[in-house]
Order: sequence, then structure tokens, then C-alpha cells
Amino acid sequence: MIEEKYTPHAIESKWQKYWEDNKAFKTDIDAGKPKSYVLEMFPYPSGNLHMGHVRNYSIGDVVARFRSMNGFNVLHPMGWDSFGMPAENAAIKHGIHPAKWTMENIANMTRQQKELGLSYDWDREVATCKEDYYKWTQWFFELFYKRGLAVKKKSAVNWCGECNTVLANEQVIDGRCWRCDHEVVKKDLEQWFFKITDYAEELLDDLKLLNGWPERVKTMQKNWIGRSEGLEFSFDVPCIDAKLPVYTTRPDTSFGVTFVVLAAEHPMVEQLCRDNPKADEIRAFCARVRNQSDIERTSSESEKEGIFTGKYAVNPFNGRQVEIWVTNYVLYDYGTGAVMGVPTGDQRDWMFADKYGLDKIVVVTPKDQELKVEDMTAAYEEKEGVLVNSGKFSGMEMHAAIKAIMDYAEEQGFGSRHVNYRLRDWLISRQRYWGAPIPIIYCPDCGEVLVPEAELPVRLPEDVKFDAGSVSPLATSESFVNCTCPKCGKPARRETDTMDTFLCSSWYYLRYTDPKNDTAPFSKEAVDYWAPVDQYIGGIEHAILHLLYSRFFMKVLRDAGLVKYDEPFTNLLTQGMVIKDGAKMSKSLGNVVSPEEIISKYGADTARLFIMFAAPPERELEWSDQGVEGSFRFINRVWRIVSHFQGELAQKVTGYDTSKLDEADKELRRVLHNTIKKVTDDIEQRFNFNTAISAMMELVNALYVYKEAQKNYNAGLVYETVSALLRLLAPFVPHVTEELWHGVIDADSSVHAQSWPKAEAEAMKVDNVEIVLQVNGKVKGRLVVPAEAGREELEKLALADEHIAAMVDVGKIMKIVCVPGRLVNIVARP
Repeated sequence: MIEEKYTPHAIESKWQKYWEDNKAFKTDIDAGKPKSYVLEMFPYPSGNLHMGHVRNYSIGDVVARFRSMNGFNVLHPMGWDSFGMPAENAAIKHGIHPAKWTMENIANMTRQQKELGLSYDWDREVATCKEDYYKWTQWFFELFYKRGLAVKKKSAVNWCGECNTVLANEQVIDGRCWRCDHEVVKKDLEQWFFKITDYAEELLDDLKLLNGWPERVKTMQKNWIGRSEGLEFSFDVPCIDAKLPVYTTRPDTSFGVTFVVLAAEHPMVEQLCRDNPKADEIRAFCARVRNQSDIERTSSESEKEGIFTGKYAVNPFNGRQVEIWVTNYVLYDYGTGAVMGVPTGDQRDWMFADKYGLDKIVVVTPKDQELKVEDMTAAYEEKEGVLVNSGKFSGMEMHAAIKAIMDYAEEQGFGSRHVNYRLRDWLISRQRYWGAPIPIIYCPDCGEVLVPEAELPVRLPEDVKFDAGSVSPLATSESFVNCTCPKCGKPARRETDTMDTFLCSSWYYLRYTDPKNDTAPFSKEAVDYWAPVDQYIGGIEHAILHLLYSRFFMKVLRDAGLVKYDEPFTNLLTQGMVIKDGAKMSKSLGNVVSPEEIISKYGADTARLFIMFAAPPERELEWSDQGVEGSFRFINRVWRIVSHFQGELAQKVTGYDTSKLDEADKELRRVLHNTIKKVTDDIEQRFNFNTAISAMMELVNALYVYKEAQKNYNAGLVYETVSALLRLLAPFVPHVTEELWHGVIDADSSVHAQSWPKAEAEAMKVDNVEIVLQVNGKVKGRLVVPAEAGREELEKLALADEHIAAMVDVGKIMKIVCVPGRLVNIVARP
């Protein structure tokens, strides 16, 4: 029996305790079942869950519970991406140790997640800031180092003065820090990099393997990797007896070069400054440009600036002498750091030449049109054309000329075909405390030395100062910095940078498969059974950060023989943001709705139901207080209708004679099985959770109609309907369905341990359907006909209808258009 009134808080606390006490969602390897690994991106423990978290976790929980009820052995873990700058900033601001701040936040957010009734196997919980985790992050660094993929080099890096640390290119958004939105500048530092560029081609090619990923994410990664094919060739620079290599994807325009431009960071700039009266002016220009963001420098809309060095280079294609400029629109770490300037073929070059009065030469024209510089207002950048003013290549179609010119450069020995990538190596050094220390020791005699594996983890020290400015706080700890060389035993010093937290999150999904292992990051048996992740769920903002890094990590681990997979995530769902009043929820806008506020008022089931019903998962979700109230009312409707049928349900009639059903019975049974099919397809094939919920609402309505229309309830049909309804609803509203299942179906089992209901095709059939009758395309009536009626029978029934017979002369019928189950249209002459 169930209580008369739905009381969400009592029900939810009861079942949450039951699930936790009984480890209801604990999972282990089971070779007898197909596995399904369902994972939501783990959160940073900032202090409180927000509605974006609730949406992410609710989606994952529905998928996990659904797959479990469909016979899968489901792995559904949770953990914490717990290193990072906010914890360190809190230490600076409030004088609280990052570890204490972090662990208190983890405890609070764990409580909030459990209040949502999420089906996690909490025995697999990981936190990246704990020694038993970051020991293996350091172990992976050493693996990459041994494979030649972790290198230290001096580079102009992105520097955030607010966070006092460097940033990877992917972490700079429109010239600003991804975390604090502070302006990013360039700074020369020696830093550690992971050579992700070694895998650029494979990362690009293997996008075709990701059939379960959104096209948008794959396109973003493709563009970020940025593969291009072209020609690399060198200009002579006689004044310093040097060669200046350039890279171009448009060798067909090589005869139109009127200047070459160097990046401000190019080492040749300093060579050109020797004995140069403009040296101070050039150096000042370079210093200013180096502090501009890459986005600003490469944008087609930003102002192009440059300075003439007073020196010249010679074009090997035609011997033309061209000016050498330094500019703000070329980056040193892309291509060769120098670009040939062809004003008539590139709009940036056109703008630059316009500004500084440089020559323009037409070298590509449309097939049937002659272009003249004096008539042009912009560069001709079309992908079709014919070469002119290009020596022996004049008159050739541009694409044929591209091949011929590259052949010529290779034959003459001054150029070669080359593939370039926009992707840069992954900068992993951070001048922060709250991260995994890089396990390197610097010895005056031995150089760089890895910390022996037996001595991992390199632990974070306690005696640090958090006001060290641009120096890592680790550098303030003498006990940490000073050590002995593992090779020679002489005094040495430790690396004081920590690793980018995206490194920690690049392999956590593998640790979940074997989280207690203290001899390896994971066992082969566990990772071979569980990995890869079958369904990954998270925000699209990680498309070229976490998702790309994780793909790179997986490929390195595969090549090292640790895993047998090419890709970490088979299917990916990117959920949209939760917005309110047309804007993303944020404290600064004052439009934040707390999950705890909704749970305290309506219960977790209502919060979950609303957030799944309000919009398809990949779309933005507009918060609606009325929508929340509507979800609460629906749960109450379910409670009341189940309560109404308690007498019939108590009889435990599990079967019935389908041949003895009356019309009301048949209609309820039809709606039931159509709902089962709709909900199953919507979850399994399309992730259309909102339409699945809508279908269940229609089933509940059908139960209310049956309640009023049927005088003698069919106890077997009622039992089947309510049992199926509770199972269909269970992944969405796990507490109330558990309570109702125990109260009216089976007090000795869990609704979440039941098999998913199956739709019966026979039950979904209807005996009769209503079709539209038309004459010359205009509706003239309707007719109820047998559902299985074919074209011939429908034509006869339509012509026999008294209204149609009265208005149509059979002798004037030209044709009859018949769509079974929908309409009959009689086309006749007037």
C-alpha cells in the first residue's frame, strides 16, 4: 500500500539511504553480460552544483539506468577534477590550504549529487589531487618522456598575469584567459611540452572513426588541427648571406610576390638589425607586436601593421628583388614564421600593400576576364582562374599550375612539397602549486633526470608561500626544491612547475576501470573489459581542449601497449547550457537558480524531470518556474492514478485474455504499447528525452480516461500498464517509482533491477482508422474504415459514401489518389 499523498522529501531520503546502504549501483566485471560504460565529464569541485551539472548528470543517469534495465553491465562512476587555480586563489585570498578548500567542496558536492539520486558506483570515486591518483599522472609524464613526447624548450608562451601562469593555445579565448578572462600576453620561458603534433595526422584521420560524435565537434577539431598541403621554398637574402624559407598553399601565386614579411619573433629579425640604422625602431616594433594576442594578429579584420627593415630578398622563381618587412599578422610558430606577400591573391597582403604603398602584380585572373590592378578594389581569392605574368606557367589553369610549379621548385632544388598543421605542441607547464608536480630533477652533472618510478609520487610540500608572483610557489619550498640526483647522488634541484590540469583529465576515464590499483594506473583485464567509454556526456566547450587531449593520450597509451583502443569515447553527447531570462545562469547577472532550492521545494525527481523535459539535450534549456511546477503536478498525477488502482494491483493478476478485451481495454493497451515503443526508441536511438516524457504523460492521461470510461477494470491490464509505466519512468524519476513499485507491485525487489518493458506489435494495431475524403483536393467528408484496408477497398468505400456519390458523376472521374490510412482524393471533371 502507498500513502494517500505524495511526500517527495521523505521518499527521496528513504531510498537514497537504502541505495547507499545496499550499494545498489556497485558494479564489477561480468563476462556473461554485455558491458556499457556511461560517463559524464567529472566536475571541478568549486563548492556547489549548478543547473548545468544537474542537466549533465540527469542525462547520464537516464542512459545508465536504461541500459542496466536492458541487460547491460553498466559502469557509471563519478569523481573530481580537483587540481586547479581556483583552489590556489582561495588559499591566497582566505588563507586556507588548497587541499582543505578542495576536500570540503568535494564533500558538499558529493552530498548534493547523492540528493539527486544518481546511480553512481561511489566505490570507484577518484580525485585527481589525491596522491594515489597524481602518482600515476606523474608516471604517465615519465612514459611520455621516455617515448620522446615530453620535451622542454624555450618558447614565446601565453602568460596570464592574473593567474600568474602560462596557458596552452587552446586556453586562450579571443586573447583572454579561459579561466579568469584577463588579457593574455606573450612571454619567453623554458617550458615543458607534450608533442601532440607527432599525432596530428592520426588525430585528423581518425575523426572518421567517430560516427557517434556530433559533426560540429569533429569539424571544430579538424579546423583546430588545421592540415594544409603546400610548398616550402627559400628566398635568398644576400645582405646577410642567408636563406629565408617560406611556406605557401598557393604556389601558383609565387610570381606575384612583391614583399616578404617576418614574424616579430623570427630570429632573422635580429640578424637584419645588425649595422642597421633602423635597428632600435624595428626592435621596439617587435616588442609591441609580441604582446598582441594570436587572435588579434591573425584576424582578417584587425589592422595590419609593419616596418620595413631596409633589406631585400630575391624570389627564386623570377629573380625579383623584394622588400623584407616585419609585421604583426604573421606568427612565428606557424609554418616557417615568414610569409610571401602577394597583394593580388591574398586580402591581408592587399590591405598591407595598400597601407604601405607596396607594388601589386596580377598573377591569377578569371578564365574569361582580364584583371588590371588599377581596376581592382580587393584581392582575387577565388579558387578558379588562369595564370598570367608567371613566366612559362602563364596560361595554365591554376590547379594544374600549382602541381607544375611545385614540380619545378623541387627539380631546381630550392623548394619541396610540405604538409603543415595549425596544431601546436601542448604546453603543460604551469607556475602554480595546486597541480601534479613534474617529476624531473636537474643535476649540474647529469642534466635532466626522471624521478625513479619507485619514488613516485613527488608529493606537494606544505611549506610554500602563495604570494610568489610569477615564480611557482613550489620554488619557495627549500625542502621541495633541494634534493639529490638519482644518478650520481650529488646535490640537485627539482622542477618547480606543475602540470596542466587537462593532463589529469586526459586519462581519468581509464582509472575508473580499476581505481584502487596501487601497482599500475589500471590493470589490462579491467581496461580491456570496460574501455572505451560507450557514451560520454559533457559540454561542447571542451571540443578542442579535453576531448582532443584525451584522444591524443589514448593513442600514446595504445602505442605503448597499455590499451588496445584507438579512441577513448565511442559516442559523445554535448548538452546545451541552462539559461534564464535569455542568458547563461551566472551570479553576476543575478539569474542563478540553485538546485538545492528546487529540491527543497519540490524534490529531486521534479528537478530531474523538468530538466529532461524542457528541451532536447543538445539545445539550450530556458529555465521556467512554471515548467518546474508542471513537472511536480505530473508526478502527483502519477501518484494519484496508481493509488486509485491499488485494489486491482493488489490482486497481482499478471495476464489476461486479449480476445475478451472491450474497446476501452483495447485502447489503453494500444496506448501502452505505443508508449513503450516510443520511449524506448527516443532514449535508445535519439536521446529525445523530452518527447519520451511527453509520451509517458499521454499514457498517464490514457489511464485517467480508462478510469472514467471503464466500469469493470481489467485487473491484468491495469497491472501490466502500471508496471510498465513505473519501469519507463524509473530512469527519469528514480525515487517515486521505487516507492510506488514497492507499494503496489513488488515489495521485495527494486524497480531499477527490472527488465525494460517490450512493445508488442499486435497490441499497437488499431481495428479502424478515420480517413479524409477529398474531391479535387478539397475535403468533403471523413470515413471510418478498417485499418488494414487496401487501395481497392478504400476506393470502393469512398465511392459508396452517400455524400461523395451525390456530388461526383462516376463517368467524369479522371483518377483516384489513395493513401491507405490517410485519404482518398477523387479527381473529376466538373
